[in-house]
Amino acid sequence: MRAGACLIALLLATTATAQTPGTAYHRAPDAIAKALETPPTPGVAVSPDHRTLAILGRENLPSIANLSKPILRLAGYRIDPATNGQAEVRVQWLNALSFKDVATGKTVAVQLPAGLRFAAPDWAPDGSRLAFYAQEPTGLSLWVAERDGSARKIAGGLNGTFGTPFEWMPDSKGLIVYTVPANRGTAPTADITPTGPVVQESAGRTSAARTYEDLLGDTHDEALFDHYFTGQLMRIDLAGTARAIGAPGLIAGFSVSPDGRYLLTERLKRPYSYLLPASYFPTEIAVATIDGQPVKTLVDRPLADDLPVDFDATVKGPREAQWRSDAPATLVWAEALDGGNPRAKIAFHDKVMMQAAPFDAAPVELAMTPARYATTMWGDDGFALVVDREWRSRTEHRLAVAPSRPGQARTVLTRNYQDQYGDPGRPMLDGNAAGKPVMRFTPAHDAVYVAGEGATKAGAFPFLATMPLAGGEQTRLWTAKAPYYETVVAMLDDKAQRILTRRESAKLAPNYVIRSVKGGSAKPVTAFADPAPVFAGVTQRTITYTRADGVPLSASLYTPAGYDAKRDGPLPTLLWAYPAEFTDAKVAGQTVDQGNRFVRPRGISHLFLLTQGYAILDNPAMPIIGEGGAEANDNYIKQLQQDAHAAVDAVVKLGVGDRTRMAVGGHSYGAFMTANLLAHTDLFRAGIARSGAYNRTLTPFGFQAEQRTYWQATPTYTEMSPFTYADRIKAPILLIHGGADDNSGTFPIQSERMYAALKGNGATVRYVVLPNEPHGYRALESTEETLWQMTDWLDRYVKPKAPAAK
Repeated sequence: MRAGACLIALLLATTATAQTPGTAYHRAPDAIAKALETPPTPGVAVSPDHRTLAILGRENLPSIANLSKPILRLAGYRIDPATNGQAEVRVQWLNALSFKDVATGKTVAVQLPAGLRFAAPDWAPDGSRLAFYAQEPTGLSLWVAERDGSARKIAGGLNGTFGTPFEWMPDSKGLIVYTVPANRGTAPTADITPTGPVVQESAGRTSAARTYEDLLGDTHDEALFDHYFTGQLMRIDLAGTARAIGAPGLIAGFSVSPDGRYLLTERLKRPYSYLLPASYFPTEIAVATIDGQPVKTLVDRPLADDLPVDFDATVKGPREAQWRSDAPATLVWAEALDGGNPRAKIAFHDKVMMQAAPFDAAPVELAMTPARYATTMWGDDGFALVVDREWRSRTEHRLAVAPSRPGQARTVLTRNYQDQYGDPGRPMLDGNAAGKPVMRFTPAHDAVYVAGEGATKAGAFPFLATMPLAGGEQTRLWTAKAPYYETVVAMLDDKAQRILTRRESAKLAPNYVIRSVKGGSAKPVTAFADPAPVFAGVTQRTITYTRADGVPLSASLYTPAGYDAKRDGPLPTLLWAYPAEFTDAKVAGQTVDQGNRFVRPRGISHLFLLTQGYAILDNPAMPIIGEGGAEANDNYIKQLQQDAHAAVDAVVKLGVGDRTRMAVGGHSYGAFMTANLLAHTDLFRAGIARSGAYNRTLTPFGFQAEQRTYWQATPTYTEMSPFTYADRIKAPILLIHGGADDNSGTFPIQSERMYAALKGNGATVRYVVLPNEPHGYRALESTEETLWQMTDWLDRYVKPKAPAAK
């Protein structure tokens, strides 16, 4: 019987339609390939004094060879052991640098060695120079570039495993740098002969963990983590003279006090976890002098493996420690009043504490927050804003506090943070003399400047306003006008008479301009060209329509260059979407016209299919609404069906979409949506699902916006899993997955088993694994392969007109 079963399986495998493993990469269709191979638009970093723009040349997509270099996956991180930095997929490398004077437009190119790759450019607090770290064959180095175009390396041996390995000193005369210990030695090697099993044990203590990637797996991984992540903090001046600060350790974060006298550090400690990433490891948060002498240990907390699965769950004791930006050396932190459990029925869930140097007086309570503490925006002794957020209700509170009079917080705003129309913006933050962000006050010191998105039904029109410190309505100073989308980047004077903005329109590439708040023409500062002129003729419009239950919806409808609906008739159409959960139907139905945005796709964007004759309904609203405390996902399938039917009906009614040639697609949670729509509707001739999760029993402690566990909501988990209904999927479906997916919950096995389920039930399915790719694909070869596969799939199963009905 076993031999017979194997023979049947072999025959099935050999007769199934599939690509041969090891197939060479395909080049994307020519128009797409040429756009992908064009260098991206440079990035911009404005100096603290707003006098200079750093123009940052960005590398194009990396090669698959670069992406395939050996990496280590340890405790939630991916690192390059050759350089002791983060892996290729985690860094946006830059390859050119120049300085542009904002007032005159004069540009000075910085002379860098040929082929130098660098990252994390950071202006000195006084705006005199820019620091960055560079990649060398065997390590990372620290560089400083001057405004005159000169640049020099001032240190080597940086340790970038935890992230950016340097921070400026407040006086701009030196930096604190995380380095590889001088006497580290060689990396530990694994003994291929096990000394025993890997044993994990739980003695009845609740310890739920979400489905994290890249975790430690054994004692060898622990040794590698210690070896590569352990570092030594150094104080390095601009001449390259270095002094050690304290002892080496696993220093996951560090920050200098605004007066430059103290150093705040977070050190990780053993025991480690094989179920949780490093951010949950035992942590010591402490303050030392700038020379490394211990001053204060704020907390020495154990492994955080006992947290509730709720999104707002947090550790007990002090957390999120930071320096108060507007004071010389005042430590600020949050502490849970609910034991870390957000479901506790109490009026306040967190308290925010302060303690000034020399840290020998008792801490004082700055404020208590109704929800989980999020951040503080600092101003001065008389005014700061404390912000909290509650996930379950999507509620945000903003509390005004006077740090000189702690414990007297007043609520100035309570809102649903998903509400686009009601968003009042956020205070403008500028770096102070120490380089720390503080709010910008009006000259009379009776208000702070605020910038916001200005979302309306007619479009997004960013604004600059003043917000009275005493409370009351904001006063608008300036609002962007059609046809532009124009955001405020910086104020160029204390009275906000002149501002630096980033301006774009449907036809104009984003560029920086100087304008007068009271009107007048804008003075261009940059002149970046259209990176993909092949899209210049593409048309975009926002369409609105209504779901069967009355919820208003919207989408961006794109049509190919030169298309005319009356002349050309309906097109094959791709709906590309990503569901979102809401607690308020009015907020879920908000529409913001996107007609003033400059859209040029990059990477694996589905919008490239516009060059292949498809209409694209982009980001059609797919709200899943749970009102009045109801769980949104308990009606996920029904609402998803309503969303999709409304979208298809809308694009067909316009005469653009051909009802018989509809496809649906999405990435990650959008892939999950795609499989569900193919299982539960007959709207689509084919689907494209990239890097999705399809079986929710493999994410039993919550996923996306679902906080309940599988055991608390078993029917919901089962009904939401398209894997459960794989036998109902009859439309052809293309599954694509990165072979090294690093996203929580979307293990490659999700697509592997979904493919097996579909194939076993006779579906038309193709499964493409992209070697060494993370959740979002990066390599040029993988990107072109993805877009070739998508084009081929739709050309095969969607573009041909359906046979006429008999």
